[in-house]
Amino acid sequence: MENSHSASYAAAGVDIEAGYKGVQLMKQHVARTMIPGVVSGIGGFGGLFAPDVAGMKEPVLVSGTDGVGTKIRVAQLMDKHDTIGIDCVAMCVNDVICCGAKPLFFLDYIAIGKNEPEKVAEMVSGVAEGCVRAGCALIGGETAEHPGLMKPDDYDLAGFTVGVVDREKMLDPSQVKAGDVILSLPSTGIHSNGFSLVRKVLNIEHAKLDEWSEELGGELGGVLLEPTAIYVKPVLAAIEAAQVHGISHITGGGFYENIPRCLPDGLRAKISKDALIVPPIFHLLQRLGSIPEHDMFNTFNMGTGMVLVVAKEDVDKAVAALNGAGQQGVRVIGEVVAGETGVELL
Repeated sequence: MENSHSASYAAAGVDIEAGYKGVQLMKQHVARTMIPGVVSGIGGFGGLFAPDVAGMKEPVLVSGTDGVGTKIRVAQLMDKHDTIGIDCVAMCVNDVICCGAKPLFFLDYIAIGKNEPEKVAEMVSGVAEGCVRAGCALIGGETAEHPGLMKPDDYDLAGFTVGVVDREKMLDPSQVKAGDVILSLPSTGIHSNGFSLVRKVLNIEHAKLDEWSEELGGELGGVLLEPTAIYVKPVLAAIEAAQVHGISHITGGGFYENIPRCLPDGLRAKISKDALIVPPIFHLLQRLGSIPEHDMFNTFNMGTGMVLVVAKEDVDKAVAALNGAGQQGVRVIGEVVAGETGVELL
């Protein structure tokens, strides 16, 4: 940008020109996310979006915000930054669909010790890919250089999304009934939760992240960085095709904290452990860390990234819709029964 250079600010550790270069590099990625409703491109003071609410009686906006957490440390150690943006989007959009909302747009925030435009653009490429998978637009964001507060190679990534749902189609716990069936949508691995425990158990600062593991069927670092699954499109398809009464995104707190969030008082989730497919990484963590089974299910997703509670008579419709939208590996793992609100693993 013409005349935009401050020698004084640069001497303090902030490179304004690097920020402008980063924006230019991002634009090709952001362009992939453009959908009807986008009013403005990136670079302004605000991202503009005009939602299409035709056919909705009472549109309700639903917002969600989250970050990638300490999984970022694995990306830093591997110098691989193009997938954590997918995680950032996933953690936000997977939350807003739990009440039946369709994500409309997304904004990201990157705090970094030293602004390296190519690295920032790499992160944003992942954010854009996540938005494409979720069907929402990336309409803005912020990159903030924090010299003296963060080490040059350190950064953090967080995001924010807004979705919309017609009030009469919103999901809430009151809709869940005894006899409803619980479906598991498989995770792609650890997703973006529990990495403080993961890093401790694996002694991550000294782990051989690029070493092939027969047990894991891949390099340790690659398995850890596998991005969080984005369930938006298949879940919205299931909601249209079947009586979906409740949805839980299995994030921090695992089964025990997240599943009850979609249950009303007086009902509990009865889940068969034999019905679960638990990826090898969780067995490795449990063994190396001597972690009790309860703590595993209270920290990690254990192979189930999202749970759908569906009317018993509509299970086949829901599964068919999920499969038709590209979601494979759906399994029946339990049912809703009368009892104290919570989760019972059998």
